[in-house]
Amino acid sequence: MAKAQNNANHLGTLGTGNHFIEMCLDEEDRVWFMLHSGSRGPGNRIGTVYIELAKNDMLKLDKQVKVEKDLAYLREGTKNFEDYVFAVTWAQKYARLNRNVMMANVLKAAHSCADLPTFEVDPSSKAVNCHHNYVKVETHFGKEVFLTRKGAVSARQGELGIIPGSMGARSFIVRGKGNPESFHSCSHGAGRTMSRTKAKKMFTVDDHVQATQGVECRKDADVIDETPMAYKDIDDVMAAQSDLVDVVHRLKQVLCVKG
Repeated sequence: MAKAQNNANHLGTLGTGNHFIEMCLDEEDRVWFMLHSGSRGPGNRIGTVYIELAKNDMLKLDKQVKVEKDLAYLREGTKNFEDYVFAVTWAQKYARLNRNVMMANVLKAAHSCADLPTFEVDPSSKAVNCHHNYVKVETHFGKEVFLTRKGAVSARQGELGIIPGSMGARSFIVRGKGNPESFHSCSHGAGRTMSRTKAKKMFTVDDHVQATQGVECRKDADVIDETPMAYKDIDDVMAAQSDLVDVVHRLKQVLCVKG
């Protein structure tokens, strides 16, 4: 019997690791609420299951082939392939709904906080909501393909996206340039320079406190793996993709909540 999952209870929750909720100020001191969360586990489990199925399918094609985890694939037109596409599509819808619920709850909490001044959401604004680490059917160079964006988001011509930095750095709201050479994509964020294990060995709580000055956030040993020094310089990352996006807003966090 399959083990029951907890997806219903996870809906609208943050998760751990690099997932976050932030309150930021832009270049005109307007307040932004930004969050990063995903499918809360189902996406990872779907990947794990279908990687094993892909390995088994490859072995059926050629029993002499030693199938490496990263080389196995599902053949289009097979049941496993169709089931995988269905499952991934479900996980991506779940992730988007999860973020929508979280943002509604964040705004509700902020409105009810007696320590914050009353505010209204700008009626002319709209939420920027974008996937990363996902697959989608798109047309590129005249062919319809399954495109996977790993550590990347869509950056089609005129499309708004989010490129977050680390806990102590800036984040960016961007507008895509639709560069065909990148398959209309840009980076999802700064990206790590080292593993979580290495970061915990290299940096101290004092280092983390210094790096997150001016930001209300956790400043304890359990978040050292998320300290800003464990990530690339976001300004360098943005400079390297100036041909992919235009910067619309620069956001500086004043509050960062880690899962």
